[in-house]
Amino acid sequence: MNIQELTERMHAFVTSKGWYAPESPRPQTPRNLAASLAIEAAEALEHFQWERDDLDQEELAAELADVALYLLQLASVCGIDLEQAILDKLDENYSRTWDDASPAP
Repeated sequence: MNIQELTERMHAFVTSKGWYAPESPRPQTPRNLAASLAIEAAEALEHFQWERDDLDQEELAAELADVALYLLQLASVCGIDLEQAILDKLDENYSRTWDDASPAP
């Protein structure tokens, strides 16, 4: 499954919940989606809050899925081709250098 197919499945879910409706209690605005994305990312980070050896892979996977879904929705609502944006960013990153001067691949 590719990003476009995941986005379509996410849209089908949001539509089924009625969240695109003007009177929705969960309006799909860029601001609301960006806030939700940050909240879900913080929930993923919470799994690493304390040094521990009992990382729950299933719970972390669910949080990362929430992050990905909000990212897909935010990009879509803002009219951003996320797949192309990722490819462009990877190209840009290849030309960057970081403090550690990592060798090029």
